[in-house]
Amino acid sequence: MNNLRKFYIDGAWVEPSTSGTLGVVNPATEETLGAVAMGGEADVDLAVAAARTAFDDFSRTSREERVALLERICEGYKARSGELAKTVSEEMGAPMSLAAQAQVPSGLGHFGTMLKVLADFEFETDLGSSLLVKEPVGVCAFITPWNWPLNQIACKVAPALAAGCTMVLKPSEVAPLNALLFAEILHEAGVPPGVFNLVNGAGPVVGAALASHPEVDMVSFTGSTRAGVEVARNAAPTVKRVAQELGGKSANIILDDADFARAVSRGVFAVCNNTGQSCNAPTRMLVPNSKMDEAGEIAAAAARKVVVGDPAAEGTGIGPAVSEVQFDRIQRLIEMGIDEGARLAAGGPGRPEGLERGYYVRPTVFSHVSNDMVVAREEIFGPVLVLIGYEDDDDAVRIANDTPYGLAGYVSAGDPERGRAVARRIRSGQVNLNGARPDFRVPFGGYKQSGNGREWGRHGLEEFLEVKAILGYHEGVK
Repeated sequence: MNNLRKFYIDGAWVEPSTSGTLGVVNPATEETLGAVAMGGEADVDLAVAAARTAFDDFSRTSREERVALLERICEGYKARSGELAKTVSEEMGAPMSLAAQAQVPSGLGHFGTMLKVLADFEFETDLGSSLLVKEPVGVCAFITPWNWPLNQIACKVAPALAAGCTMVLKPSEVAPLNALLFAEILHEAGVPPGVFNLVNGAGPVVGAALASHPEVDMVSFTGSTRAGVEVARNAAPTVKRVAQELGGKSANIILDDADFARAVSRGVFAVCNNTGQSCNAPTRMLVPNSKMDEAGEIAAAAARKVVVGDPAAEGTGIGPAVSEVQFDRIQRLIEMGIDEGARLAAGGPGRPEGLERGYYVRPTVFSHVSNDMVVAREEIFGPVLVLIGYEDDDDAVRIANDTPYGLAGYVSAGDPERGRAVARRIRSGQVNLNGARPDFRVPFGGYKQSGNGREWGRHGLEEFLEVKAILGYHEGVK
């Protein structure tokens, strides 16, 4: 990769204003893959200025022009999908199978979905003599995470381009290499200069400068709730629009009429997927008190089937945690669960046997957990599942909603109507019934401290639009 130490600004790869760099570490080997430039406020100013200049023309492009642009991006993305998958796997530890079958396709999925949304989206609506116009919000700042990097970049960039916005992206400094490839794809697809810009850097420096910049009209952030609070604070003085997708501690309610063995096992595998590093992972499994021992045994057996190992090796189920910092946090919280008195059913602290190098974590299950324990309250962001007992449906719903988060929920039920009734009562932005697959058409986002606004599909496009009312537009019409 030739542009590791450059930024993409105004349609060209440019030298940074600072000399600082940061090594990108392969979490499976603990070896450095390369070093990227770390930008400063001057780089942000340059990128925002380019986006502001480009906005006037790009905001007035036609639907047909933007459709053609998204189609070219899709073609370029497909052509480099293998390179993208290898890069994601190496820099954040996803098994190659997950990188190739989920991480990379998710990014393409958002572009494909946005093409369908854009095809018939109504940007203007007549209301008698008045006209309602939906127009691009302006210059957008995107701050994205490392756990599903291309998914989170694409679900912001695709609707922003479809809306006619211009943008500056600050990807995670932990896994920034895929974003550099993404910028190359957009350049080759003919995105006009200044429409898309990329500046690497630290959150407290580049992220803060973007969130507070007076020429940025909107900031869209995905990450921890703690960091999201800082983004909102930085954005507040300029009263810009803020959209955030933050943390989660999602409840997975297994009703007593569900296919118990199947539902519990499915829940374990869902938590372990991506090494537990998903904000919507179903990390709190709620089971009937009368079935707690049985659930613990099933969950432990499922956890032991998860193959932890080299992301490049065939058959690997999960790879390492993304970094030493993340590994240490997971270990600390596992130890805390033991100290709190939760029953360790599988896994535990330390690396899996035979894996002495790399940030590998043992898939861990705690049973007999109460919802006031730290392991039931905090987002661990690792392959750690807690089992919490409940008495009846009302109690299950109460426990599910007893959290500061509200990103996702899960329900398994034998009776579909009963499952639907419970799903309606969960206070979260999404609820997954009986293992339903992801759907890029539906909105993704959270209640409470899981954020505000929605991404994905038609709702994702709406986030990047302002509504203007022009009164008296149609003379003589009442």
